[in-house]
Amino acid sequence: MAAPLASKAGSAGTTSKPPFPELDFRSGARVEELNKLIQEFTKHDQREYDDQRALEIHTAKDFIFSMLGMVQKLDQKLPVANEYLLLSGGVREGVVDIDLDELNVYARGTDYDMDFTLLVPALKLHDRNQPVTLDMRHSALCHSWLSLRLFDEGTISKWKDCCTIVDHINGATNYFFSPTKVADWFYESISIVLSEIQKKPQRGMPKVEKVEKNGTIISIILGVGSSRMLYDIVPVVSFKGWPAVAQSWLMENHFWDGKITEEEVISGFYLVPACSYKGKKDNEWRLSFARSEVQLKKCISSSLMQAYQACKAIIIKLLSRPKAISPYHLRSMMLWACDRLPASYLAQEDYAAHFLLGLIDDLQHCLVNKMCPNYFIPQCNMLEHLSEDTVMLHARKLSSVRSDPAEHLRTAIEHVKAANRLTLELQRRGSTTSIPSPQSDGGDTNQPDDRLAKKLQQLVTENPGKSISVFINPDDVTRPHFRIDDKFF
Repeated sequence: MAAPLASKAGSAGTTSKPPFPELDFRSGARVEELNKLIQEFTKHDQREYDDQRALEIHTAKDFIFSMLGMVQKLDQKLPVANEYLLLSGGVREGVVDIDLDELNVYARGTDYDMDFTLLVPALKLHDRNQPVTLDMRHSALCHSWLSLRLFDEGTISKWKDCCTIVDHINGATNYFFSPTKVADWFYESISIVLSEIQKKPQRGMPKVEKVEKNGTIISIILGVGSSRMLYDIVPVVSFKGWPAVAQSWLMENHFWDGKITEEEVISGFYLVPACSYKGKKDNEWRLSFARSEVQLKKCISSSLMQAYQACKAIIIKLLSRPKAISPYHLRSMMLWACDRLPASYLAQEDYAAHFLLGLIDDLQHCLVNKMCPNYFIPQCNMLEHLSEDTVMLHARKLSSVRSDPAEHLRTAIEHVKAANRLTLELQRRGSTTSIPSPQSDGGDTNQPDDRLAKKLQQLVTENPGKSISVFINPDDVTRPHFRIDDKFF
């Protein structure tokens, strides 16, 4: 991949020639230059938040959680004391494995400044100590139907209008939880609640700029002061424990062994509303290991994460048409690379360029072979459905990146700088005063909110790229419910 340095050794008394700069064999690019470009991209992509922006983030979070508390009170379908998973980055950023072809295109800078994904359990199965066995008889690998037979009569009664019904020969009726019907109910409920909230606006309350149903997710863009925040809200089914279909994965050696405990990795998983390409959309859910991925990210070096973010920015633009490769595929490849390569190699701080080139090579290899195994269920090939024409088209596009990675990095840098300029322009036009939280009466922000703003800024700066679990009681939205790993805030 990269040409080795010329030997510095020379015979005694002779003057050795200066070493050649380290070069990428394929493109001829200087590795030092690629490293600098990746560092520049990271600088512009990861922005620091001041106290005002931190308070705006908190205000938007407060509004979303208050709204979900009101959704729960509409018909008591959602669990009363729920556990959400808040992920930094929207669905389009590949934070969860959901198909992007049904989503409207939003652009940072143009449509929003910050993006989040919030997984909201509609149902919870949290009392299982054994591996969870799912009904996968009707589904492709990594997918499942969900029968409400696993739940009590009260739950069936609440949710049967969001189910497809199958009558058996013996006269029994089986209710299968429908991802499309749940998403429809969720969107309608959120729309009702937002309509009620907007009838009685409070000073400092976020402005709802957009509410759209994108396939089975609900996208909300809030304006808070000079910030616009995108929340992709995903209705899910939440499980404690681990699915039986992924049990063999635990028997293998992994890069996180000895760094985090197995209990942290297998604490829970989700079903997200996405079906396979030949599956029945009304019935089929996709297994998601988002909670585990939050833990695994703690074991990935900063230089590899920088390379991943830069590579993701390149492929999102380059491989957008036709939609075949998502950033989640790239994330899976990165996890496989962590298992394949020595930890000491991946920990090198000045190897970001090597990692970027390697990720491009890996992605091209996966396309040419039409093979990208799911990290947790390797027997599931996430590219199996693609046509030969599609994979070869994208492989050729990646070949152009591999031939001139520096130029594509410069383009990615210009895109992120342009997005930041749009954000700054909006800030200059927007309010320069403090933004009170939705709970305040419009006066000065109170002391707890001020402390929370500072705490939130500290969390953001100390935990770049990490995801945050959030616990919420709909009857008490006044307290912070942040959890990073096992720490509560």
